[in-house]
This record gives sequence, structure tokens and C-alpha cells, in this order.
Amino acid sequence: MTLKTFNVEETTYVRFSRICKENGISMSRQIENFMRTFVREEPAARKEYLQKLEKIRRGRFTKVSNLSQRYGL
Repeated sequence: MTLKTFNVEETTYVRFSRICKENGISMSRQIENFMRTFVREEPAARKEYLQKLEKIRRGRFTKVSNLSQRYGL
């Protein structure tokens, strides 16, 4: 087994950690199970997902240098 480091949003990590502790679940085992399930999915389903993701990435986006100025926040 190898040790890996991931960047995760702090609030998500805290909430997930709390759920794991409350239920006596190993957080790392849950992440491993998620990854295992993800790679076992039918290749056609993954291909469709990746195509949709690529379409979103190539989408038209509005470049905003100052969010509060642009949207009056």
C-alpha cells in the first residue's frame, strides 16, 4: 500500500471525517472503496462521462477579473 496526498476542500473533509468517526469507519478505506468502484464501472459509461466532461471544459466561459465589480457584490 502506498501513501498518497490529495487536496480536498476543508469543509468536505471535516464533514466526511466526522461521519466516519461517528460510524467507526476508516476514512482511507472509504476513499479506496470509492476509487475501486469508479475504476470498475463499465468502460462505455466512463467514456460517455469523460466526453461530457471534455465538452464542459471546452465550453464558453466569461473571463472575469473582478467578480464583485462585474456582478455588483
